[in-house]
Formats: sequence, structure tokens, C-alpha cells
Amino acid sequence: MVEKQTDSVGIVEAKTVRVVEVDNPLKLVSGKTLAPIDVTYETYGTLNSAGDNIVFICHALSGSAHAAGFSSEDDKKPGWWDIMIGPGKAIDTNKYYVICSNFLGSCSGTTGPSSINPQTGKAYNLDFPLITIADMVKVQKLLLDKLGVKQLLSVIGGSMGGMQVLQWAIEYPDFVKSAIVIAATPRLGPQAIAFDAVGRNAILADMESGRPTRKGLATARMIGHITYLSKESMREKFGRELKSAEKYSYDFSAEFAVETYLDYQGQSFVDRFDANCYLYITKAMDYFDLERDYGSLRQAFAKTKSRFLIVSFTSDWLFTPAHSEEMVNALVAQRKPVSYCNILSPYGHDAFLLEPETLGRLLSGFLSTTFAKPKFDKPAAVSSIRGVDRAIRLRVDYELIESLIRPNSRVLDVGCGDGLLLLNLQHDKNIDAEGIEVDQELVLQSVDSGLDIIHRDIERGLEHYPDGSFDYAVLSQTLQTLKNPHLVFAELLRVAEKVIVSFPNFAYWKCRAGLFFAGRAPRTKQLPFRWYDTPNIHFLSLRDFEDFCREIGAKVEVRLPLIGNRQSPVKFAPNIFAEQAIYLTSRK
Repeated sequence: MVEKQTDSVGIVEAKTVRVVEVDNPLKLVSGKTLAPIDVTYETYGTLNSAGDNIVFICHALSGSAHAAGFSSEDDKKPGWWDIMIGPGKAIDTNKYYVICSNFLGSCSGTTGPSSINPQTGKAYNLDFPLITIADMVKVQKLLLDKLGVKQLLSVIGGSMGGMQVLQWAIEYPDFVKSAIVIAATPRLGPQAIAFDAVGRNAILADMESGRPTRKGLATARMIGHITYLSKESMREKFGRELKSAEKYSYDFSAEFAVETYLDYQGQSFVDRFDANCYLYITKAMDYFDLERDYGSLRQAFAKTKSRFLIVSFTSDWLFTPAHSEEMVNALVAQRKPVSYCNILSPYGHDAFLLEPETLGRLLSGFLSTTFAKPKFDKPAAVSSIRGVDRAIRLRVDYELIESLIRPNSRVLDVGCGDGLLLLNLQHDKNIDAEGIEVDQELVLQSVDSGLDIIHRDIERGLEHYPDGSFDYAVLSQTLQTLKNPHLVFAELLRVAEKVIVSFPNFAYWKCRAGLFFAGRAPRTKQLPFRWYDTPNIHFLSLRDFEDFCREIGAKVEVRLPLIGNRQSPVKFAPNIFAEQAIYLTSRK
């Protein structure tokens, strides 16, 4: 019996609608045709009067249209993404009207290999035509047309679902306002294709020998499930634990805990999935290759109009963070709005199903700021920064940096922190803002504020930006933390017309006095760290920076040496009496 839950969508009903009639078959990418086509889907939440709150969910290989809630009063297990979809959850059904459909080729209601072929009266099985991700998305679009949907606020999907999201954004740019791609890839690599091939061969071996496909399908699922976990999660969950005995049995039975776990996963999958469908779905994944289809990844994204959020997980070795960064780089190169976060997680590829807190914050913030532009309250934003002294210092620092930036400019904040400077500039000067930040928590805060933020070490985060992408780049209190400041600064001068830099002055008289009289590493308001926990790895003065600019061919246009929280620049002996400095530089 289903217990009443305030954060659940409750009992839901799956519906099936015919989207392709017999007399008007759908032409597939392979050149073959298919008709009729029925699609099963579920909906959650309420459509608003404007029809602009629709979120479409794309499921992964073994998923279905049942993404949230319960199918009946006796249902004990909720939908596959119930942790994300529901009242007050990341995909909030109090705000959004959510649709999830079973994709073409699956075995959960939508037409696929297990469906009845009207020409024979029997299941299609291997007579079903080969399909692609593009075919699946085309059928999803036919469903939404049938439902009268004019535009999607967002399309969201993880793993194979993320492939569908990419296809949506590329093929229907005017239809998709935002795209959330989670733990996905623009193409399968040879290792992933190899795993798919081994699984299919296990199934096909059963078919060719005339045996039931249960053993082959279970083996395929076991192979797949290994790729969904990480080395860390498997070690933590199983180690080398034996199932029940303390000693080895010296036979071929399943002795280790990990063996029995995989046996369970394989057998439970066989009870709910069709072997033929597994063949077709994995083949569709293998065929997915945006670079092959569109000439290059950059060309694939050339006509997109969606706002993108791309998410990867640190321990995912199936669709690695490098796959996500490749997509981010292509979007950046095409100057498309994109945010990216590589979430620290031990769960491997399955993390998109198991990280409701961190992933949920990302989804919630991104969706809400796409749906309605957030209001910015400057005093409230400043007061939210930890520590009164830090808030005052940052306010002065930011106000002076703002004074150097023209209205309506394009600004990149490198090491943007919580995004407060960019939010100030958006509010005061109507800038086009982008940021790069290495700290995950600060990335989450920035996305929640509606900013486009790339989660990345800035020392390798600029090469994909075209020359002159920005009017200004800002490097605030970051230069002294870089391993290769020459490289970063040269790149900033390439991508921006002007570069604004602020840094603490290590030649400040209190620093000198601390070293001279106390014989210890200096500590000031600008440099509150001890020698062993400081992020600063270079120690520079105003003179050092000006020498640096001459060496790399940068022109100093404005110099603002400051002391404490005063806005008035230091005029006398600034290399001694300035506690920090702000510079406006440009290419000579």
C-alpha cells in the first residue's frame, strides 16, 4: 500500500497515444519506414495558462515513462527518478508540468521489437528496423505535437537520456528553451561500444542456439552494470567480502558478495526487460555520433538556441568528465550560453540517480532561473557573504572594478567565486556575464543565481574561447594563486580587449615589518592565512606586476593602489603603503 507522501506526485496513470498511423509511416534514419507507432507517457504537475512551464524528461537505457510517483495503491517502488521529480523537489511539480515518455524501441509501452507487427500478428523481434537516437527524438516530437505543446522550458536526461537531450537541442532549436545534459557523451568511445558488443553477443548466442535469452540478457546486464559503478563504490560496497561463508568453496559457485550482487541485477533485469529491445537500444547508442552527423561538434551546436547545463561526475569512467568538457568547449567556441559542473561523487556513472542533494541544487537553480529571471538585491547579496569584514572589503573591491567597466559590455570573471561581482555588474551595468570557477560549492551558488558558470581550473579553461570574445576579463584576487600566471594572463589578453586584475601587495609595509621584526610569514587583513594553508603560491608587489606587464606586452591603463577598505587610492609610495592594487590592462 502506498503511503501518503507530501513530496510525491502520488498515483500516476500511464497513457498511450498513436503518433504515426499505418497509412503515413515514419521514415527512419536507416531509410526504412515504420508504422504504426504508439507512445506511452506520464505527466506530473499542472500546465500553466501560458503553457511555458513544460519540462520533458528523457530516460536512459533501462528506464521507462514511469519517472515519478506510483503506478497503483499497491506499488511499492516509485518511478526511476522520484528523488528528483515531485512537489518541492529539484524538478518541482508545484511549478512545472513534467512529461516523460517511453522512447521508440523500448519495451515499456512504446512501439519496439517486442510489439506486435501488424503484418504478421506476431512480435517484431529481429524484424524490427534498426533505429537511432535521432529517430527516438523525432517520435518524441510527434508526441508533443499531438499533445499541443508549443515549446519546452527544458529537456532533461542522464546517460542515454542525455544523448536525446543533445539531439533535441540541435534538431529543434526554437522548441527547446534550455537543455540539461547529465553524465552523457557526444559519441560512444570504442571501450563503451566494446562493452555493448559483448552484451549483444551473449544475447545473440542464446538466440542462435535456440535457447531462451534469459542467460544472455542477464550477462549483458551484468556487464553493463559494472560500467555504471566506480572502482571506489565497488570497493566500498563489496570489497572482497564473501557472500556467506568464511572460507573459499573451491568451486564455480558465486562466492563473493559482488558476484551475488551482479547475479541479482542480471536476474531482476530479465524479469522486466526484453532481450530484443536491449539489442536495438544499445545499437542506437553505438550509432550516436554528433561529430560524424554534423561534421564537427562545433558545427553540431552552431544553430542551437538553448541555454545549456552540462553535468558530469568525477568517478564516472563510462562517460567521463572529459566527454562533458568536450561538449562545453564546443559550446564555448560557438559562444552559446552554457554552465558546467563536475560533481564530486563516488558513485560512478549511476551518480545521476544517486546524488539528489548536489545534482538537485543544480537542476533547481538552473530551471528556476530559466523559467523566470531572478531579482537581485545588492544589500542582501553582500550580507550573505561570510564575515562582515570580508563583505566590506569585497564591496569596495567590486565597486572599484565596476567603475572601470563600460555598460552593456561582455565580461568574463575568471575565478568568479560566488558570482557577486558579475551579479552587481548585471544589475548596475547590464553586462553580458560569464564566469569560470574551480570550487564546486561556489559553482552551485552561481548557477542558483542564474549565471553561466564553467566549473574548471582557469589554467586550462580559456583555450576554446575565440579571440576577442569579451570586452573585459576580470582576475580578482587570483593572480597570485596561479601556477602559470604568464600563460593565463596571455590568454586573457587574447580573449578580452581589457583585463582587470586585483591582488594583495606583498611589499606592503606591514608585511615587511612582520618578516623583519617577527621573522615569520606576514599576516594582514588582505593576507589572513598561515604559511601552511595559504592559497597564494606567488608573492608579488606592484613593481613586480608592472615588470610582468612589460615582459608579456601588456599596457597598464589604470593603477589603483589601495589600503584597507578605503576607496581613495594611495598616492605616496604605493609599493610600500598600498595593501592591495587594482589594474586595468590591455594589449599594446
